[in-house]
Amino acid sequence: MDLARTLADVGPRLKQLRTDRGVTLTDLSEITGISKSTLSRLESGQRKPSLELLLPIAQAHQVPLDELVGAPEVGDPRVRLKPRRIRQHDGNYATVLPLTRQPGGLQAFKMILDRNREPKQVTHEGYEWMYVLSGQVRMLLADKELVLKPGEVVEFDTRLPHWFGSADGKPVEILSVFGKQGEKMHVRARPKQ
Repeated sequence: MDLARTLADVGPRLKQLRTDRGVTLTDLSEITGISKSTLSRLESGQRKPSLELLLPIAQAHQVPLDELVGAPEVGDPRVRLKPRRIRQHDGNYATVLPLTRQPGGLQAFKMILDRNREPKQVTHEGYEWMYVLSGQVRMLLADKELVLKPGEVVEFDTRLPHWFGSADGKPVEILSVFGKQGEKMHVRARPKQ
């Protein structure tokens, strides 16, 4: 829907809402502090709607602003998973399911890691957050070696040499959030009681 048509539809929508509720222009003027003539011109399309006018009207009718302007419905927010089989830097394979649609910024993935060859640490710009869903993950981060179990989380600067794969030769499932340098995952958790 184009902007001109959306704006043109606001006036009739306002009038319909007011009359459906049995409210007069005088009543609405008293509630909102907007003059009766301004409200009349707004409803007839002789005055362009503005936030300064629409916010008090929305509050008076106790409806969301979206209802007054006829905002388009939000599209389907589901991300359609399209798994890809990729070969990693170390020659191992993984199945990757993107969980975000937009390129750039923070990217989320579900990864299924297969059995491993010899670890080969890599470095690149970015920051990664990883959550283990199932299996055991062997992780090499600089000179540290960790084994992560389901429910464990790590986050790290990817400029550090790193590698992760199966700790026991069985497939592993992880959730990964990766961002360019400086973009970090922000998790809010309740403090322990």
